[in-house]
Amino acid sequence: MDSKRPLIILSGPTAVGKTSLSVSFALKENLEIISADSAQVYRGMDIGTAKITEAEKYGVTHYLIDVCDPSEDYSAFRFKEMAEEAMETIYAKGKVPLIVGGTGFYIQALLKGVVFDDDGPDEKYRDELTKLCEEKGTSYLHSMLEEIDPESAAAIPEGNVKRVIRALEYYHLTGKKISDHNRKEALREPAYNAAYFVLTDERSLIYERIDSRVDEMISNGLEKEVRSLLDTGLNPSCVSLQAIGYKEMVPYVRGEISLEEAAYQIKLRTRHFAKRQFTWYKREPDIIYLDRREFNQSSEEMCRYMSEECRKRGLFK
Repeated sequence: MDSKRPLIILSGPTAVGKTSLSVSFALKENLEIISADSAQVYRGMDIGTAKITEAEKYGVTHYLIDVCDPSEDYSAFRFKEMAEEAMETIYAKGKVPLIVGGTGFYIQALLKGVVFDDDGPDEKYRDELTKLCEEKGTSYLHSMLEEIDPESAAAIPEGNVKRVIRALEYYHLTGKKISDHNRKEALREPAYNAAYFVLTDERSLIYERIDSRVDEMISNGLEKEVRSLLDTGLNPSCVSLQAIGYKEMVPYVRGEISLEEAAYQIKLRTRHFAKRQFTWYKREPDIIYLDRREFNQSSEEMCRYMSEECRKRGLFK
């Protein structure tokens, strides 16, 4: 029997149906859920993040939702810290935590007990880089990363300013390349006795659901939500407004692009994100795939299978 503490993970590409399945499974096995979503932590960002509603929770306790102001930075370092605190609360109740979300690096950081050498952000340096990006553009910032860490520059798209800044900041604080650090940490053994499920489906169906979800977000008032965030004085370059759905709506709210163009960009960027998620899971060891097609799209059948796999691993007493 594994002496490590039990942990269940349910991940998968965006719009695959993780939220509803996680609640069904939590109700079946009396679990509590910790969100591993990089945007649902923010208060006031509900529509664009497809945030779970109170009605959809069906009484299941959720952690790390609505716990940060949109002006705050949220990173893998902070997620791990807050998730571990939530897990202690859950273990104290005699329950098993269920981590749910599609942010693979956050999950890896928690599962493997990744050590962050720099102990969190250097706000001053981060602000300097943000201003530099605003003045000279994303290409300039990306070229800075290329000079110190070509491997990271090749892996991080120029437009992903948040990750470019993070890699530059890490080098600034430690004198080490973040690519070397990530490679080393990825080799760590899991810190928990875990069942790591990845929900998947036919890609064309996922892409259809992405398009429908974006149309629904816009119908439900995404524009109004973004306007209200900007009206609070929130800087469009802050981490929260780099989230998909928000970043593309800002130019529309400013009158720079049409609503049709904003919707197209959100759908395109979300599809690209889903592709990157699929790629990430291929690299992760010991994943248990849940292909919805093999379970006839039945949540009940998937939950039964998940329970069996968890019991095989000794996760439930």
